[in-house]
Amino acid sequence: MDRFEAMRVFCSVVEAGSFVAAAERTGLSTTAVSRFVAQLETHLNVRLLNRTTRRMSPTEEGFAYFERCTQLLADLEEAEAGVAGEARRPRGRLRLTAPIALATLRLAPAFAEFGQAYPEITLDIVLSDNVADFAEEGLDLAIRVGRVGSDNLVARHIGDTALFVAAAPEYLARAGEPAHPGDLSRHACFTYSYAASGNQWHFENADGKTAEVRVGGPVNANNGMLLAEMAAAGAGIVQAPCFVLAPLLAAGRLVRVLPEWTLRRLPIHVVYPTRRHLSAKVQAMTAFLTRWYAQHAATVA
Repeated sequence: MDRFEAMRVFCSVVEAGSFVAAAERTGLSTTAVSRFVAQLETHLNVRLLNRTTRRMSPTEEGFAYFERCTQLLADLEEAEAGVAGEARRPRGRLRLTAPIALATLRLAPAFAEFGQAYPEITLDIVLSDNVADFAEEGLDLAIRVGRVGSDNLVARHIGDTALFVAAAPEYLARAGEPAHPGDLSRHACFTYSYAASGNQWHFENADGKTAEVRVGGPVNANNGMLLAEMAAAGAGIVQAPCFVLAPLLAAGRLVRVLPEWTLRRLPIHVVYPTRRHLSAKVQAMTAFLTRWYAQHAATVA
């Protein structure tokens, strides 16, 4: 058995999530991929993968082995490049996930600019508002607003975004405009499935006074853009990041509610698994987004 080739194939299976997808990535047959993994399990005398008809995921031992293999293969690649006299440069496939609204409304120009700066990197972007599992989704990095996820991840802060509360003028004309955060408990307020604070909205005014209100309403959803559009249609009040609400506020379809009260700002992080060695492509994207947010801070918050 070619131990290093078996390691590469096993890592591809974990990253891709199936033998079939790993076979497409490595250029091997599905049978060959399965054989490599079986040989590794026999050699190590341990089961590396949980196999079901619907999905495949690493066992606890398999994930630990995957992380060590990733480090070892990265070291080997770097050593070979050094011996050959090549500079280690960012290249290959970079699989990342980002929230739907943030990626669509803010980060699309950044991704386009990154692609021009690093033509040897192929971006594989998965848009999701859920906190995805790195191993199960085969991710290299994630861009996350608010919650980072597991404590076993490395998070690099790249920016922040403000939260606003807004409603359509026709809704406020019909239901009345709240004068205090507590008034929101009597309004139709939309709730967001992935909000860290659930349906508790927290406010603070310029005098340092705070208010917390439990809201509720006719709609809960896992997509902020949907809730914003429903609010713009006059169905209720929405709380969302400014990058979601800004276009609707600018168009006059929404107006801010309780503008004298501020809500907490949400941090934006680039997140990646804890590893001793980061690939050049992950380092490149992390550094690029950090610079990009710094350069566009006035327009992307």
